[in-house]
Amino acid sequence: MGPLDHPREEYRVGALEVDEVADGPLQTVRRWLDEAIAADLPEPTAVTLATVDVDGRPDARIVLLRGLDARGAVWYTNRRSTKGRQLAAVPAAALVAFWPQLERQVRLQGPVTELSDEESDAYFAARPRGSQLGAWASEQSEPIADRAALERRVAEVEDRFAGRDVPRPPHWGGYLLTPTSIELWQGRASRLHDRVRCTWVGGDGPRHRPAGWRVERLQP
Repeated sequence: MGPLDHPREEYRVGALEVDEVADGPLQTVRRWLDEAIAADLPEPTAVTLATVDVDGRPDARIVLLRGLDARGAVWYTNRRSTKGRQLAAVPAAALVAFWPQLERQVRLQGPVTELSDEESDAYFAARPRGSQLGAWASEQSEPIADRAALERRVAEVEDRFAGRDVPRPPHWGGYLLTPTSIELWQGRASRLHDRVRCTWVGGDGPRHRPAGWRVERLQP
């Protein structure tokens, strides 16, 4: 049996009604994320980050969410990486989270801004030292001769910061996606999934207020 002939799964875990997002879609997304974490799912904060380059060509990769609050979704990376350059050219993105065990998917779309140095510094200081050193050693997305060359760079950085705290590299920091569109998806039987789309219509106010969102059910 080939991979495309794999038996289809029927989704039967739950349901989603429009009134379940009455407290606001970001609160619902946060609740779903907390439930995925509580269920001890593998990498519950892993999301697909989709960007486009200056020519409009799409790109996507997995990143780990490091914040989800009333402002939106937060992640951190090397700003000189491919995604960092794409966000500098086109500061908008989409995020997709999928928790198959819960038969749930969340999509967020909106503009992206860089987090402040203070917020990026605070998060970097809380990272494991090995990850801090790696942020200095790796020119993310750039070619390198082999694994040994990367390990030599790590060793050089270890020597450089031996006996002292590792500061945040100036090219490394956080991003915030402020959602203008949020879709919550709950799998249902016969592919008649529940889809609820929330579109921000409230101007520049805080997005945790339900009154600022237009909420509607979509056909599956």
